[in-house]
Amino acid sequence: MTAATISRTRPDRLKFELPPSLEAREPPEARGLTRDGVRMMVASRSGGCLVHSTFRSLPSFLDPGDLVVVNTSAVIPAAVDGFAPDGSRLVIHLSTQLDERRWVVEPRRPTPDATERWVGALPRDLQLGVGASIRLMDRYLDSPRLWIAELTLPQPVFAWLAVNGQPIRYSYVDRPWPISAYQNVYAFEPGSAEMPSAGRPFTANLITRLVAKGIGVAPLVLHTGVASLEATELPYPERVRLPSATAAWVNETRRAGRRVIAVGTTVVRALETAVGTDGQVSAFDGWTDLVITPDRGVRVIDGLLTGWHEPEASHLLMLEAVAGRPLLERSYGASLAEGYLWHEFGDMHLILG
Repeated sequence: MTAATISRTRPDRLKFELPPSLEAREPPEARGLTRDGVRMMVASRSGGCLVHSTFRSLPSFLDPGDLVVVNTSAVIPAAVDGFAPDGSRLVIHLSTQLDERRWVVEPRRPTPDATERWVGALPRDLQLGVGASIRLMDRYLDSPRLWIAELTLPQPVFAWLAVNGQPIRYSYVDRPWPISAYQNVYAFEPGSAEMPSAGRPFTANLITRLVAKGIGVAPLVLHTGVASLEATELPYPERVRLPSATAAWVNETRRAGRRVIAVGTTVVRALETAVGTDGQVSAFDGWTDLVITPDRGVRVIDGLLTGWHEPEASHLLMLEAVAGRPLLERSYGASLAEGYLWHEFGDMHLILG
């Protein structure tokens, strides 16, 4: 399959066929690879070239003085079983924490492989276990699938989830994996419903190699919600904390004429939320509802490390803002032709300006 097979169904979306054989069904470690052994395509906007490599070669594509920005949010075991009064089972995906008791959640129907979208009448009161329950209160921002729910738990939510929850898993992953398979090596603050997966291939050794070469690594936190968006949906608001030290490092890097490389779409969203009209990035602690499109463009980053996104996904709008339409089409055509793997356990795409 080549770039010629990729087209738009609307003026702003890529459409292509993703063969099931290109869906990564297990972590690379189960395929005999190390985390940093996954494939990586490097796409250069300035030169227009595509280079096929592996993630462990990342330092060779960056220069001293460049800055890599990572999202240190840790994944929580956000999938829990719920039972309606008639005994029927649902799976509840906790998406975004609103306050001590209220969460945005997605109710889903169990299937033999994993779960699927819930369709039809939905019970509002569910039991989650001994002393634990959840009440679905209202639709969230008119979403067709997300609800505001109130949790009643016998202990703090993250402690309760550690015993009673499982990582969110979709049907392309054919069996459960422990939460450790979904954690980035630098993650430390629980809060993400799903893994900020662009960071999964990093290892402690690779980070050491980056630093030894003079490449900075700076943190921020964005807690991701559930990622199973419909093609027509745009990302929902998410909680961001960008430290003042990271903001200053980003500004210093840009003043020096070096590159700021975002690890994942979450980092792009966070940094671009925190940039002012003067082009300076400031510390930020709050919610972002920013949606990055080609018309909006990017103002802070010079490169993006990301995975491969599904046909018509809203994240493709962001990638087009970074790469430009021609390079994005060429990259995705080449990824399909060369058999790159999709999803959180798949291969990587490094886009450089």
